[in-house]
Amino acid sequence: MSDCNRRHFLQWLAASPLLAQDSAPITSAGAAINVLDFEAAARKALPPAHFGYIATGVDDDATLRANRTGFDHFYLRPRRLIDISTVDLRTDIFGVPWDMPIGLAPVGNQKAYTPEGEIPLARAAKAKHAMMILSTATNTSVEDVAKELGRPPWYQLYTHSPRWEFTESVVRRVEQAGCPVIAVTVDTQAGRNTETFERLKLLDKRDCKVCHGEDFYLRKPMYRGVDSGGKKSNNPALNWQDIDRLRKFTSVKLLIKGIETREDAVLCREHGLDGLIVSNHGGRAEESGRGTIECLPEVLEGAAGLPVFIDGGFRRGTDIFKALALGAKAVFVGRPYVWGSAAFGQAGVERVIDILRSELELVMKQCGVTSIARIGPGAVGRRGFPVEPGPVR
Repeated sequence: MSDCNRRHFLQWLAASPLLAQDSAPITSAGAAINVLDFEAAARKALPPAHFGYIATGVDDDATLRANRTGFDHFYLRPRRLIDISTVDLRTDIFGVPWDMPIGLAPVGNQKAYTPEGEIPLARAAKAKHAMMILSTATNTSVEDVAKELGRPPWYQLYTHSPRWEFTESVVRRVEQAGCPVIAVTVDTQAGRNTETFERLKLLDKRDCKVCHGEDFYLRKPMYRGVDSGGKKSNNPALNWQDIDRLRKFTSVKLLIKGIETREDAVLCREHGLDGLIVSNHGGRAEESGRGTIECLPEVLEGAAGLPVFIDGGFRRGTDIFKALALGAKAVFVGRPYVWGSAAFGQAGVERVIDILRSELELVMKQCGVTSIARIGPGAVGRRGFPVEPGPVR
């Protein structure tokens, strides 16, 4: 190779994304260029089993991958010559104003990622005025989270029917804490085969019994003092009659988390739910092989005006914009903020929120949309489907 060719090759290599992928993990939250930068930092910071638990899908991880590749089936339709000097990311959900339609999805066992558990998440959500859903499997009580958050969080509920006493006890406690929304998770009824987690556990040489005894779940603050019927959060007997009973029992806004089909969205309406969350548990529920963004159009059709939220695979502002354009009210993210928390605590979570907000604002400007309320179906198209154009203005 001549000196000239070698120089050109080295210049190309230096700019290659392949080289960037092999670079060392970031060492500060501020060094992150996008939220994916936090993944390698979290992997470095965490024991193999703990990283494996958050990284895993189920079976061959096909649904986990589909949550990302599903966004490729949708494209943006930018509009030009619109004054985009300022854009407004504010939105209103159940009568409450929010600075942006981006929230933190429920992820349990947060002390596996940071010693303070959910406290850094609550502080970050408060600082950024972001929605937060607290998991039933939280390591921090709902009362303590509400104190740090400055307001009661939304609450994600695992039911343990036929042990109604457990559900009743938790719901009453959540109501007393002032939580305005309860999201009942229904996508783990059958249990799951988390192969990636099991393989990474084999690399972990620690004695896990030190932290994970027989009373692992019973030691969690939302499980104390009540009989949950065991440590498993999945309940194979759960059905729509249980949802009816819960609907009659509580007056807070009630959502179902884990809806993926039009048929179940229709049933959500018929059973008096206040909304639903399109979710496959981050690709860790079942191996459907379909991303949540691909489920969203048919769910919206079945919901017929019922507020629809979504999580699963959101990593970019363009991802969020696509979901909002299709009709979602807001988007919840999970793994990115856990990576940020594991690597850099509260600063990492705040940086993840800032990046996603900044990217959403940028794509809104690029598409000529000046407010969340003006994002409509004409801003996005689906490959292989006719375009639904927006108004000419």
